[in-house]
Amino acid sequence: MNIPSSTLSNSEDETALIAHDFSHYVQTGRMVVLNGDLGSGKTFFIKKVLENFKIRNVNSPSFAIVNEYNGTIKAYHFDFFRLNKIQELYDIGWNDYLNDDDAVMFVEWGNLLFEALPDRRIEINISILGERKRKFEFAKYE
Repeated sequence: MNIPSSTLSNSEDETALIAHDFSHYVQTGRMVVLNGDLGSGKTFFIKKVLENFKIRNVNSPSFAIVNEYNGTIKAYHFDFFRLNKIQELYDIGWNDYLNDDDAVMFVEWGNLLFEALPDRRIEINISILGERKRKFEFAKYE
């Protein structure tokens, strides 16, 4: 399956549909990195993807750094926004998370600690084009 290179959303409902379609590309043992300005919809997108795997109550791990969820898949949801150094990731067991092939990892603000990301990942860049309008750009790295 090929991931689309980009798509536009004019509402939260459209973003939810994009997230639903994207969920077909989600695989355990893989990482999905989301970048975008504050309020661009990174957490909302992840929440809508994970709903397709029977995971509810998804919220931003800004203060916890990582949230773990279980549904029809296991998911780790990271937020790098408050991190200053890569060592902070290693202090919470980053390598263990990376080596868990039974889970999918979602990382918000991955661009802030780019050197911690594996080569094999999917990146989603979200641009704010208006109050509710967003542009989603997808890239798959092997």
